[in-house]
Amino acid sequence: MDILNLIRISGKALLRNKTRSALSMLGIVIGIAAVIAVVNLGEGLKQSTANQLSDMGTNLIMVMRANMRRGGVSMGSGSVQSLKVKDVEMIKANAKNITMVSPLVNASGQLVNGSKNWSGTAYGGSPEFLEIKKYELATGVCFTDEDVKKYAKVGIIGQTIVEELFDEGEDPIGKNIRIGSMPIKVIGTLKEKGENGMGQDQDDIIILPYSTVQKRMLGVDYIQQIVASAASENVAEAAVAEIEQILRESHKIKPDGTDDFEVRTQQEMLEMMNSMTGTITTVLIAIALISLLVGCIGIMNIMYVTVTERTKEIGLRMSIGAKNAAILMQFLTESIILSLIGGIIGLLLGVGLSYIVSLFMSLPFVVNAVWMVISFVSCAILGLIAGFFPALKASQTDPINALRYE
Repeated sequence: MDILNLIRISGKALLRNKTRSALSMLGIVIGIAAVIAVVNLGEGLKQSTANQLSDMGTNLIMVMRANMRRGGVSMGSGSVQSLKVKDVEMIKANAKNITMVSPLVNASGQLVNGSKNWSGTAYGGSPEFLEIKKYELATGVCFTDEDVKKYAKVGIIGQTIVEELFDEGEDPIGKNIRIGSMPIKVIGTLKEKGENGMGQDQDDIIILPYSTVQKRMLGVDYIQQIVASAASENVAEAAVAEIEQILRESHKIKPDGTDDFEVRTQQEMLEMMNSMTGTITTVLIAIALISLLVGCIGIMNIMYVTVTERTKEIGLRMSIGAKNAAILMQFLTESIILSLIGGIIGLLLGVGLSYIVSLFMSLPFVVNAVWMVISFVSCAILGLIAGFFPALKASQTDPINALRYE
């Protein structure tokens, strides 16, 4: 039988029961749309994470206190006070692949300006902290090394804090706000950065000299993190090795001893985030594929019903010379057409859905062409599988019994 004629006959047969054909495609449509939407959104989330980490600097290196154990029990990183300002000074003096380094301490507190207040977090760093973390001044100036030495009560605020504590159009520069009971003079504001890949508002920040947070707010002699910038992305690994060696010597850790610190790069964080995102995406794809399988079973059931209803038609065609292979091909073609049409609708719906959700979640809109091809090919295969057994049953029908069928 001519393939075009076969498609024409199959199309007419499907159009005779439009509602049934539409309902049989529904499972395929939902399954494909879900797969495409999940994959595209997963890719968008990965791209967003990569962009946000890139905004913080591709050369960023972070040193944190290690999650130590005592007696088999995790003490948590917060209980380990291993990092000191002298570690920062040693890294600055001895690490050849590091261009900038800063201590980092933070403390939460209530920010107050007159009758307005806002719960925020104060981050303490050196003047290099802004450049390392890719923050830019919108107005005002940065604090200086002299401010660090004097534990100066000066700070730079992000746009969220500007909006929450000051009237629209009011210039915060030179104004005094309070963190708890401590007054802080605003000497600068930051350019807007927006949310990061984890939904954290990067503009909800006030940056002070690290000594101010360390001594005046926390009353401690240690720091919580060290942030540094490698000379280039290519030497990041060498910079990490340098930092590890310097800190092991500074902390007098024996060759077989366990480090009381952890060093991480942006690339490691990106890989970790992609791994987490990939796991979630895989689970969601598996759920969507189950929906696709249910759609395949739905088409198979409909095709069995169709074969039963058209038993007389099958018998009549066989009685005038139609071969078993022609009957088999006709019902297979109907099943494949149903799957492919459902697949095309599902692809369009999935792309549209992922676009809408990407806009709503402020994620990059990314279309994974590979998965679209895989999904479309899967539709054809599922249509072939779903239609094979009903078509085989139709092709093996006894024409005499079929003509007697009521």
